[in-house]
Amino acid sequence: MKKMWKNVLGIALVAAIGAGAAVGTSAYLMNKYQTVYSASGSANTFNQPIRLAGYNTVAAENTDFTMAAESTVHGVVHIKATTNAKQYADDQSQYVDPFEYFFGFGGRGGFQRPQPQPRVGAGSGVIISTDGYIITNNHVIDGADELEVTLNDNRKFAAKLIGTDPATDIALLKIDAKNLPTIPFGDSEKLKVGEWVLAVGNPFNLTSTVTAGIVSAKGRGISMGGGDKSKIESFIQTDAAVNPGNSGGALVNTKGELVGINTAIYSETGNFAGYSFAVPISIAGKVANDLKQYGAVQRAVLGVQIMSVGDIADMLGYPNLPSAQKEEMSALKSKIKVSEGACVVDFPDRSTAKTAGIEKGDVIVAVNGVKVKSANALQEQISKYRPGDKVQVTVDRNGSTKTFNVELRNAEGSTSIVKGAADSADVLGAAFSALTNEQKRNFGVSYGVEVTGLLNGKLKEAGIRKGFIIMVVNDQKISTPEQIEKIVDKILKGKPDDRYAADDRYIVVKGFYPNGRTKVYAIDLGE
Repeated sequence: MKKMWKNVLGIALVAAIGAGAAVGTSAYLMNKYQTVYSASGSANTFNQPIRLAGYNTVAAENTDFTMAAESTVHGVVHIKATTNAKQYADDQSQYVDPFEYFFGFGGRGGFQRPQPQPRVGAGSGVIISTDGYIITNNHVIDGADELEVTLNDNRKFAAKLIGTDPATDIALLKIDAKNLPTIPFGDSEKLKVGEWVLAVGNPFNLTSTVTAGIVSAKGRGISMGGGDKSKIESFIQTDAAVNPGNSGGALVNTKGELVGINTAIYSETGNFAGYSFAVPISIAGKVANDLKQYGAVQRAVLGVQIMSVGDIADMLGYPNLPSAQKEEMSALKSKIKVSEGACVVDFPDRSTAKTAGIEKGDVIVAVNGVKVKSANALQEQISKYRPGDKVQVTVDRNGSTKTFNVELRNAEGSTSIVKGAADSADVLGAAFSALTNEQKRNFGVSYGVEVTGLLNGKLKEAGIRKGFIIMVVNDQKISTPEQIEKIVDKILKGKPDDRYAADDRYIVVKGFYPNGRTKVYAIDLGE
């Protein structure tokens, strides 16, 4: 009892000192450094200003999450993604029954070829419009043949894929429904570290699960893309429990506003180990709007190659860093006078940033007045805009602050809208990707396009499977997805290739599977 009263008196003493210094205020920071006593009565000999906790703040244990949970749980859906067996049946194409091979008849004793089974994955999604648009993660639906959405009231709908953006791991779906509950967009940029958030989703197929945590960090990069520089990573890091099945679900604030799309966890076991990551709605919302409006993401480019200020210092500590690169990093470091920001290390061709006056060694510290602390944060800011938008870029140059007006461009260096091939995509029901240099080397080819995903459409009807490498369409060599889309769009619009009859709605697709098996498909684009 005496010890307890001693502790109480110690706390009262601290409060009394503060009350005498600032009566009637909720928080006060003293300019004069003083010796402060802890609750146990021991002296703190470090020079620290006296800080008083805000009396008007709400204690964590008194925070009410019920309103946010009740208002958002109906806006989160369960997504079942099914990949049919024939999508990967080619994996079994090299299987040979030895009896059939040598003797021309089936094996003895009921020897049978194993039959591949459909693959089923699950995740979450967020309803963002009353007429059925749903945002989720690209990795939840990637490669699926069938998508089924289950609402919180157990209604089920077949979903249509509107578009995907692997760079941000965002996808947009649509179901045929009306008057659906939605989660309104919040402002992810106003989130503060330490602020309470809720993760709403369907982990382990446990529907309508809500967990709580705080924002642990912002602008976090986790190298989720495996070194892919096209990936945009500026995550909201939280300690709200997120597990497999939560992907694509909602991260909401205590007002019930959508501030992020839960995407990844940090774990060595595959299950929650303390930290989870969400794509800020400032990025995800813009991507979803682009996919709905244009069929493709309108990605703005500032025209700079960047590194976080801290990463430059880290690189100089690498023991095996080539001398030329070490000299370059040392020269950049000598120009840096700030501890945070994105340092410009080089420029690509046709850089508008360079044209505007930004120089190598400048540290970008703000975009349109919003502070930039790292390369990831700069990516986040630029990703909010579209080609043609003008932004004010603030840099620190050798300790002096300068501001430049920069017109953003697209990856091709223009400000024109990049249109998605909505017509051809709907008809073909497929997603394509140009072959990487590594794939070209492995396959021994110099061009080609991979079928990376299939839904219901003409390619699937013709028997084409995921992984097929398209080399030629209508006698034209194919190097990019856009070439396929242009050929198909021309035919669909009644302007077929001159080498084919005007009423001919066929395309002839030639290519091969990764196992070396070549195939030719004649695909009827008509009804």
